[in-house]
Amino acid sequence: MGIDQDETALQAAQTRLQTLPPAQRPKLHLLRGNFSELDGLLCSIDIPGIDAILFDLGVSSPQIDVISRGFSFKETAPLDMRMDPGKQTLTAQEILNTYNATDLTRILRDFADEKWASRIASFIVKARDERPFETSDQLVEVVKAAIPASARRAGGHPAKRTFQALRIEVNDELGSLRRGLDAAIRWLNPNGVVAVISYHSLEDRIVKETFAAHAQGCTCPPGLPVCVCGNVPILDVVTRKPVLPTEQEIEGNPRARSAKLRVARKREN
Repeated sequence: MGIDQDETALQAAQTRLQTLPPAQRPKLHLLRGNFSELDGLLCSIDIPGIDAILFDLGVSSPQIDVISRGFSFKETAPLDMRMDPGKQTLTAQEILNTYNATDLTRILRDFADEKWASRIASFIVKARDERPFETSDQLVEVVKAAIPASARRAGGHPAKRTFQALRIEVNDELGSLRRGLDAAIRWLNPNGVVAVISYHSLEDRIVKETFAAHAQGCTCPPGLPVCVCGNVPILDVVTRKPVLPTEQEIEGNPRARSAKLRVARKREN
């Protein structure tokens, strides 16, 4: 089965499948939803358990390339950033025009580790008093004004982190990942595998910590004669360190540069 909350992605998958000869088409369920809704999605097609699941996180190339979606800081576009415009109501534009400086600072720091979070938030609040935010280029100019010139000369585009933080907030990406991983581990059959491709350190940290927590056994203090915590490991971590793209893969797909793959297997006990 393939799960995506973006109707465009599901349509593209369906079109690609139709190009295959009937004998080569896989028996595939295409389900619209977020992987945080995995429990309901699996129940909807009577799946008793899963042998393998792959999470491919982050924004897809078509989403970035379609200017009207507002994910890119390189083009003038509406400040949208919703993965599922049909269901979601919160947009980046609403965040920029309604969040107070404290909340803007929080998401910039927590979701992008932005060094200039407080200063950028202050500039955003001041700028919207004069003119509400509507397009991506407005935001880019405010971020550039907030970050000192000396700091803008290193580390890539100055607005990259701000756009990342807004996208994560709009789509609750980290909360969805936590819920999706927990559900996937519950549904895994014995010896089933969960693999996750992440694209920034916040996602990778959640995957690493989730796998480690489910791979941990007894946590009782040393010296106790018997275990009283009852913790039993249910996962074996297959990748102690993340698998990174090769130089050849990056050359063929530069957007894979930041990808990290982690894999875990469910125990039989």
